Amino acid sequence: MRITGIEYQEVRMKLALPYTIAYETFDSASNVLIILKTDKGITGFGCAAPAPEVTGETEKDVLLKTAEVLEPILKNADPLRLSYLIEKIKPELKAYPSTQAMIDSALWDIMAKKADIPLYKLLGGYRNRMKTSITIGIMPVKETVENATAYIHQGFKVLKIKGGIDVSEDIERLAKTRQAVGKSIEIRFDANQGYSVEESIRFVKETQKVKVELLEQPTPFDELDKMAQVTRKTAIPIMADESLQSLRDVFNIARRNQADMINIKIMKVGGIYEAMHINSVARSAGIEAMVGCMDESALGISAGLAFALSRPNVHYADLDGHLDLIGDPTEGAVILKDGYVIPSPYPGLGLPPKANFS
Repeated sequence: MRITGIEYQEVRMKLALPYTIAYETFDSASNVLIILKTDKGITGFGCAAPAPEVTGETEKDVLLKTAEVLEPILKNADPLRLSYLIEKIKPELKAYPSTQAMIDSALWDIMAKKADIPLYKLLGGYRNRMKTSITIGIMPVKETVENATAYIHQGFKVLKIKGGIDVSEDIERLAKTRQAVGKSIEIRFDANQGYSVEESIRFVKETQKVKVELLEQPTPFDELDKMAQVTRKTAIPIMADESLQSLRDVFNIARRNQADMINIKIMKVGGIYEAMHINSVARSAGIEAMVGCMDESALGISAGLAFALSRPNVHYADLDGHLDLIGDPTEGAVILKDGYVIPSPYPGLGLPPKANFS
C-alpha cells in the first residue's frame, strides 16, 4: 500500500458556550484536518487541535509543517509502517505535537480500516465505553450551579469544574455545586496552574466535605517542585496536565513523586503512538492516567477515546471537547449516551461515510 494523495485544511468552529479558565477565555476553536489517500482505496483521516498555551502551535504552524515536513516524507510511503514513519517524523515535529498527532491518527485510521475494525479494538479493546466528565468553566457561583444541574439532567455523571483565579470563590462554587447535585455525582477540579502551594493546600482542606475526586494541575507547569509539595501535603490525588508534555516528563514525574496521576492528551504528547509509551511508564510507577482533550473535532476525540479504551491503566476520561463545537464536519465519529463516550461502529476512527470535508 502506498500514500498517493495528501489533502489538508483548517476548520474554524464557534463554541456554543464560550468558557473561561485560569489564563484565557475561549469562544472558538481552529482545527486542521488531513486526508491521506492510498492506492488501495483506503483513506485515513486525522485532526490537529493546536493551542499556543498548551501545544505551542497555531493552525498556521500546522499547515506550514504539513507542507514542509509531512508531504515530502509521506509521499509514496507505506502507511502500514506506522512506527517507521512516526520515528522519522518525530525529530522534525518535536515542537509541534498536535501536528504529529494529526498524522499519527490518520495512519492508525488506515491501519484499522485495513483490518476492517474500529481502532479501539485494534489497539486492544480493553473497554468499549467510558464515562466522560463535562467541563464547567470559571463563572459565578449561581451560574456554576445552574450549569451543573443542567448537565446532570442531561445524563452526565462526572463534573469537571475549572478555577484557579480566586480560591475562596472556587471553594464556594464547589460546596454549592455538591449541595445541588447530591452525593453520587463525581466532581473533579482543575486549577489550570492558577494556585500557589498554600492556596492548593487550603483548597483541599476546605473542600473535604465536597469529596473532590482529584485536583488537576494546581501549580505552574514548569515549577514541578511546587506540585510535588502539594502532592505530599494533601490527601486527594493530584494530577499533572500541563506539566506532562513528553515521555521524559512522565519519567521525571514518576521518579520524583511529583503527582499521583497524569492527564494524557493526544494533542500535547504527539499522538497515540507516544501516548502508549507514556502510559506504560506511568503504569510501571503505579500512576493512574486520564485521557483528556483540547477543543477538538469529534475525529480528534475519537483518537483519544480509542487509546483510552485500549489501556487498563486509563481510569478516567475527559473527552468533551467536541460537544460545544458548531459546524463540526466530523460529527458522529464518537457517540455520547448517558454520560458515556462510545466509539462509532465504523472501522478506524469511526468517521461516518456521509462525512465530507474534502
